[in-house]
Amino acid sequence: MEFTAEAIRRAEKVRLIIFDVDGVLTDGGIYIGAEGELFKPFFCRDGLGVTMAHRSGLKTAIITGRQSRHLLYRAQELHITEVFQGNLDKRAAYRELKAKLGLADEEIAYFGDDLVDLAIMRQVGFPAAVGDAVPEVREAAVAVSGFPGGHGAVRELIEFILKAQGKWQTLLDDFKALDEADGLAQ
Repeated sequence: MEFTAEAIRRAEKVRLIIFDVDGVLTDGGIYIGAEGELFKPFFCRDGLGVTMAHRSGLKTAIITGRQSRHLLYRAQELHITEVFQGNLDKRAAYRELKAKLGLADEEIAYFGDDLVDLAIMRQVGFPAAVGDAVPEVREAAVAVSGFPGGHGAVRELIEFILKAQGKWQTLLDDFKALDEADGLAQ
């Protein structure tokens, strides 16, 4: 995956990363069990990317159109405290989050994959798409991962932001010297 100078310039300003869930943090599949419960597959390397974002001082949040108790569990595991569920029109949740954290649009990244993500992607400073996003979302993005949603796209985009901000090598060195994995989540 190649990134433009414009994407690097925008990534340098990011202080908050907002994720869509289905098709971004997961592969977009919804697995229904015999009792009607939903299951969602999450990718561990994406989770470690979220942990690395936190270790570097970046904030993270989720805005998703669906409701899922499995998502709440995963968000807790990854220490994502700002979770907005059941928001097909994601703009109100975005405004609330932006005001609560006192951030400007250019300080926010949003990772999306489908048409419901376009409204926020047009507002944020760093709109990004997973590799298998619909064409309209890929066109609205300043960065498109080489990986599909739920299979490393989140990790790749987070690493790009961290590298653009000059934080990647320090985090990598910290992992090489790590004696214990306390506080790490994948």
